[in-house]
Amino acid sequence: MSSLTAPPATPETPSGPRSIAKRLSLHLDALPTVASIVIFVAMIVFGELAYGRILQFNTMSNLLINNAHLVILAVALTFVILTGGIDLSVGAIIAFSSVSGVMLINAGWNPWLVVVLMILMGSAFGAISGVLVQYFGVQPFIATLAMMFLGRGLASILSTVPERVAEGSQLMLLGEKIKLVDGPKVNDVVITPGVIIAVVVVIAAFLVLHRTRMGRTVYAIGGSEHSAALMGLPVAATKLWVYIISGSLSGLAAVVYTARLGSAQNITGIGWELDAIAAAVIGGTLLTGGAGFVLGSVVGALVLGLMIVLITRDGGVPPEATTIITGGILLVFVLLQRAVTARRRE
Repeated sequence: MSSLTAPPATPETPSGPRSIAKRLSLHLDALPTVASIVIFVAMIVFGELAYGRILQFNTMSNLLINNAHLVILAVALTFVILTGGIDLSVGAIIAFSSVSGVMLINAGWNPWLVVVLMILMGSAFGAISGVLVQYFGVQPFIATLAMMFLGRGLASILSTVPERVAEGSQLMLLGEKIKLVDGPKVNDVVITPGVIIAVVVVIAAFLVLHRTRMGRTVYAIGGSEHSAALMGLPVAATKLWVYIISGSLSGLAAVVYTARLGSAQNITGIGWELDAIAAAVIGGTLLTGGAGFVLGSVVGALVLGLMIVLITRDGGVPPEATTIITGGILLVFVLLQRAVTARRRE
């Protein structure tokens, strides 16, 4: 009489909410990014139900146009924060680059040459920060804080009054609106070359961070700089390049913002470094480094931009409340990051 052998028991595959929870537990690093996407969608739904005319082409188009510079800055800070660093100079770089750029254009310089110079000005600030951090052992907070004061001071020396771009300047082409879809009434799909630049920056940053050796080194440095060095990764060069990238993107953000506004001022960009840091953190980039997604930082920047839209539509909320709400959202995400970090250690 033959004996029958029972087949080995297979673990029960969870389904529904349990399946989602299990997948998130396996990808804890993505949890803050998922949370930011959920918040963004919830804000759109709330705005549409409470005020109307949120989920339409012109509102979304203006959201992208008005926040293209912030998206670029969020990408810049993502690179730095992933290594466990910080960059407080990005707002001051925008002020100095934009003021000097407008003055050069008004002095008769070729606008496209000035655009390159504005980006290179940011690169120079980033290079100095990177050298101070990597080769002189200065803490990123102190090094970039010094660059912030330097950039703001130089901008104030150049001019303390608004400098307007000369009429007919080719620089203004970067802020010119392009209609993609002619919708009913004013409900059009509109973009600007500045938005296209921001999209190209996001795609390039995504490819660098997830498809290149430099990107893997950035994540490794944030995870453990000592371990990255023991693995033979180019830690020193990568950290230097991270700050150069941050400064260069700040100069590019200055170009995009100046082209849209048509003017520059020494007080431009005050507090923008904090907005960019908040966007990166809300998007899921861990302040301790080593984990985060550039696409999440984009969502974080759009969350901040949409928050301003909703406050404006409400009318009863004072503009000063924007910083309070931003601080509250940031605190929630920092606590979420702490929980994720503690779970990863377990």
